[in-house]
Amino acid sequence: MTHQIHIIGGGLAGSEAAWQLARRGFRVRLSEMRGTGERSPAHQGDGLAELVCSNSFRSDDSEKNAVGLLHHEMRLCDSLIMGAAAKAQVPAGSALAVDRDVFSAEVEARLTGLPNLEIVRERIDAIPEGGPVIVATGPLTAEALAGSIGRATGADSLAFFDAIAPIVYRDTIDMDVCWMASRWDKGETRDYINCPMTKEQYLAFHAGLIAGEKTAFKEWEADTPYFDGCMPIEVMAERGVETLRFGPMKPVGLDNPHWATPEHPNGRWPYAVVQLRQDNKLGTIWNMVGFQTKLKHAEQVRLFRTIPGLENAEFARLGGLHRNTFINSPVLLDRTLRLKSAPHVRFAGQITGCEGYVESAAVGLLSGLMAASELAGHDWQAPPRTTALGALLSHITGDADAETYQPMNVNFGLFPPLHDVKKKQRKEAYTARAKEDIAPWLGGIAV
Repeated sequence: MTHQIHIIGGGLAGSEAAWQLARRGFRVRLSEMRGTGERSPAHQGDGLAELVCSNSFRSDDSEKNAVGLLHHEMRLCDSLIMGAAAKAQVPAGSALAVDRDVFSAEVEARLTGLPNLEIVRERIDAIPEGGPVIVATGPLTAEALAGSIGRATGADSLAFFDAIAPIVYRDTIDMDVCWMASRWDKGETRDYINCPMTKEQYLAFHAGLIAGEKTAFKEWEADTPYFDGCMPIEVMAERGVETLRFGPMKPVGLDNPHWATPEHPNGRWPYAVVQLRQDNKLGTIWNMVGFQTKLKHAEQVRLFRTIPGLENAEFARLGGLHRNTFINSPVLLDRTLRLKSAPHVRFAGQITGCEGYVESAAVGLLSGLMAASELAGHDWQAPPRTTALGALLSHITGDADAETYQPMNVNFGLFPPLHDVKKKQRKEAYTARAKEDIAPWLGGIAV
């Protein structure tokens, strides 16, 4: 098949871009390195759209949460990623979490079913000179292609570290010690396993994180910063002894029924908790929430088995650390994600400097819509800045400060402000405005 557009990278962004183009009738070649015998240090398999960190797409609340609003807008655009997530969803309270194997298989099945989409397992070492091309190789871009991107942009790529949380087999968790509750006991569902800690246990665990043997940096990695949204737990611990108790180990609202006494029949509150979230539909593996780590594997097993309820834990996956790469998009890209120095090339996904699964897929969706509009000979109309899609796009393509540009999740700070609305009502006002403003734009993109 002679393709009209070449997409490099079969992650969340590349898969979404391919879906948006191919279902509109354009002939697409989707190149993915995994399946050739090569894969990045963080990937475990060869499936498209593999989730390498958490299995959560974060909050699904579109009334008060920016990422939930982004979910809503992507669904309105017939997002492949949102559709596959619905098929693979597992219980996680108000969050949207998925069985990562079911999710990846669903994405690949839907793309394979498109007759004008060709999926090719091949490594691309240089940006093609002819176009159009969408580069969606993500934050784990292979070295040769990263070098080609560097030469094309005329600047060194920025980089940061991303860390992966461990996954525990459910049947190795001691439920005589742990108990089920909602996230910080909010809501009626009980989707999280809670491991309670006394003050003495917490202080010992904190000291173990500080002293534990960490993954060594290579010389060229020494000055690479972390992204705050995926900070290794031991790095957070170094910020202060109480930091974790106000972050991933926050015990607020969690009343431990195992500690019940006649004076307190409903239980007692732990000093700190470790929470685990279901990671697959079968409920057999659970993710340690917020426990991204760069501890060495043997150290992880030793230390995490000191957590009450995890003394006999077996790990389906241990935590890890990988280097992420992104470009300085506000300088290098135009408002339609095209490389200013080579307009036949678009970028999509986390390599643009957005952060998070949903944001990556959203930028892939936008790049696909932009390319489809260009191929059809239509003028591109960007989504309003008052929408989640528009706010994220505007941040990437010019609103952010290029000198301090860092990976960013979607948040209401990217939206045009509503100063005349009371603070307590502002989130609902942002989402209401976005839902009203996106309707005319949707009519112009032929969803």
